[in-house]
Amino acid sequence: MKAREIMTKDVITARPDDKVEDIARVLVDKKISGIPVTDDEGRVLGIVSEKDLLIRATEIKAPFYLTLFDSIIYVDNPVRYQQDVKKFTAAQVKDLMTKKVYSVDEDAETSEIVSIMRKYNINRVPVLRHGKLVGLVTRNDVLKALIKDE
Repeated sequence: MKAREIMTKDVITARPDDKVEDIARVLVDKKISGIPVTDDEGRVLGIVSEKDLLIRATEIKAPFYLTLFDSIIYVDNPVRYQQDVKKFTAAQVKDLMTKKVYSVDEDAETSEIVSIMRKYNINRVPVLRHGKLVGLVTRNDVLKALIKDE
């Protein structure tokens, strides 16, 4: 099966300047776990998910560090800590969204989509036509396709 056959076509999207609270409300009201962030032309700029929002809702703890020669050396992952702090203080989607997006063309096979989901531990894959969003395949869409095949 191809992506275009199983994808959700009427995709709810966010804009980079949307308020974080508004997007949280959309996720709750629509009972979805994440949405693509697009520009005015429909190009995918990122994904905002419950996971991104949960970072904002939690208390950020500083990573363990050592002082050596009057310098602070982080033992934990300082890059991830900085990303989490940015998400924690985010007011707009562009500051919260995950910018690394794995997408597929509408002719991609379901097996390719599942492989991407498993490899990168993600729940949704945007479907593109000529670089623009035309759909979204979620894990639930894949499961629905399995039921149809029986």
